[in-house]
Amino acid sequence: MKLTSIAMRNIMRNLRRSLLSGIAIAVSTMSIVLLFAFVQGMIDDMAMNIKSYSTGEIRIRNEAYSEYERYSPLHLTVDWPEILPILEQTPGVSAFVPRIQFAASAYMNGSNHGLMVMGSDFNYEDGFIDVREILREGRLCEPGKNETIMGAGLANRLHLTIGDKVTLLTNTATRGSNAFTLTIVGIAVFPVGAMNASYTMIPLDRAQYFLHMDSEVQEILVMADDSVKENTLASLIDQSILDHTGVQTEVKTWKQLNDLMTLMDIASYAYYVIAFFFFILGSTVIINTTMMVIFERMREIGTLAAMGMHGKELTRLFFLEGAIIGAIGAAIGVIVGVVITSYFGIIGLDFTDALSGIDMEMSSVLYPRTDYWRVLIIYVYAVATASLATLIPSRRASKIEPVEALRYV
Repeated sequence: MKLTSIAMRNIMRNLRRSLLSGIAIAVSTMSIVLLFAFVQGMIDDMAMNIKSYSTGEIRIRNEAYSEYERYSPLHLTVDWPEILPILEQTPGVSAFVPRIQFAASAYMNGSNHGLMVMGSDFNYEDGFIDVREILREGRLCEPGKNETIMGAGLANRLHLTIGDKVTLLTNTATRGSNAFTLTIVGIAVFPVGAMNASYTMIPLDRAQYFLHMDSEVQEILVMADDSVKENTLASLIDQSILDHTGVQTEVKTWKQLNDLMTLMDIASYAYYVIAFFFFILGSTVIINTTMMVIFERMREIGTLAAMGMHGKELTRLFFLEGAIIGAIGAAIGVIVGVVITSYFGIIGLDFTDALSGIDMEMSSVLYPRTDYWRVLIIYVYAVATASLATLIPSRRASKIEPVEALRYV
């Protein structure tokens, strides 16, 4: 007997129940594909934002800065002119940018408004932040001029627009205070909601002047070539700076600096456990329908047993039915899930309102991303779970005696 043809005939004969089982597996598979695509898109987005806006792939700072970071120690700096030629000559470095970030307050309409200022050399920012891309209106700041590009959310909060002036007060590297007035020449929409609501960018030389930092900078961010491991390059840069300047610096990779990404990697494994329970829930439909089919087809099972079909063959028959239903249902679920993911991967999912005020390196618009290797694993996972689910009722069928089965009407 050809078990496959018998299994297909049985599936078609009980089409409604087969559809019910297939839909349960399809919905479970589709849900898991969407979940993993959303999580992968979120992880990719956070990684990109951390590298672009926060730490780069490698961050260079004064050795003591992190220990006293909570005090905003602007006097703990690194020498940008000394380190620049070292980075230019280091193999594996694809981009770098000097930055200074500091807190300031703007006194407007009778009250103080806190904000963050990022001083950067726009000539080096292209490898990190595409400032022209995020500019909603206006232009880039010019070196040597008291100009700023303000986040759209911050500008809206302060009721400012292009051409307006804003006076900021901040502490300097010499532990004094300084006030300076900036002209808004650009309004930017940062992808990270927290930055959009609180950040403004100014030329690096103006930040150094206002903060009394001479040619020093707070940090230097570095991007590595794809062919170079970040840890290897970080060690090379650290040693090169020490050899050329005699100064020990803190050189760390972005993964060393961000515990959140480590937690996200751990969480991604937890989602496999969630997927398993989803498939178990979907497979309960197969177990129930298969059990019902066994009771309804008791005479048929008895006839097959009387004709010489052994218990193991009966088990394989029901296993094949479950495997076929699972394979078709999982395939439909995967296809629908990938189509939905591809659609939202183009237009994005807008979480602007949900993420407003949340200080995370997550963009307001997320783009789910399909990992096809992971989709393949999900498909195999779904089919295997659905197939194994039939073993519970099929074992009962294999133990039925022909004489007992033929008594059923």
